[in-house]
Amino acid sequence: MKRFRPGIAPTLVVLVLLPLMVFLGFWQLSRGQEKQALLQSYAERRAAPPISVDQLDVLADPAFRRVQLRGQFDAGHSVLLDNRMRDGKAGVELLQPFHDQASGQWLLLNRGWLAWPDRRTPPAFTTPDQPLNINAWVYVAPGETFQLHADPAAAQWPRLLTALHPQALWAELDRSGFAFELRAEAGPATYETQWPVVAMGPEKHLGYAVQWFAMALALLGLYLYLGWHNAREKHHGSGHESTQHV
Repeated sequence: MKRFRPGIAPTLVVLVLLPLMVFLGFWQLSRGQEKQALLQSYAERRAAPPISVDQLDVLADPAFRRVQLRGQFDAGHSVLLDNRMRDGKAGVELLQPFHDQASGQWLLLNRGWLAWPDRRTPPAFTTPDQPLNINAWVYVAPGETFQLHADPAAAQWPRLLTALHPQALWAELDRSGFAFELRAEAGPATYETQWPVVAMGPEKHLGYAVQWFAMALALLGLYLYLGWHNAREKHHGSGHESTQHV
């Protein structure tokens, strides 16, 4: 009777890689479910009527909540968030402190994306100086932005940054401000405001999960093939030797 003979090296490879591939497949499925829940929450909250800043302050989870503001921008402390690509074009997002009159609170308001094709020339923008009514929504980043180098402290204004930390800005300006970025809805004070909610949609996570599971099956199939192939070769070799001895 032929024995299954996969060999030590292939067995060690399968013992290491197969559980890893299966784990990565299920991890991608889990990430896809998280993204789907996030998109559902975004859609529901963006469909709701806007609330005031005072109401926003008491919410445990303010992400994607629409907010109604009235106040003025602080043009002297503009932030340009670097490395923001749109349709293959380099650019920045323009954020400015906005003082809400009703609550008396400062908020960091993202006015949208600006193209920046020539790094030798600063991005051009203007700031309304009159009080404005603006609808915006709260953006809570899913994680910390990766940075090769930390942004320089106390740089000149407008300040070019690669990562946003509103609380640090309010501490520097000695102001009481909201802890998260707000993104303005399209209006007379905005630039390009079409932001993706997630960088990678649930369908891509599903696609990656399928790939990991397919590779796991392919590895297992190759392992089984090698095991039975080696056993057959061994069996044929033994039979040939027996014939020679006879």
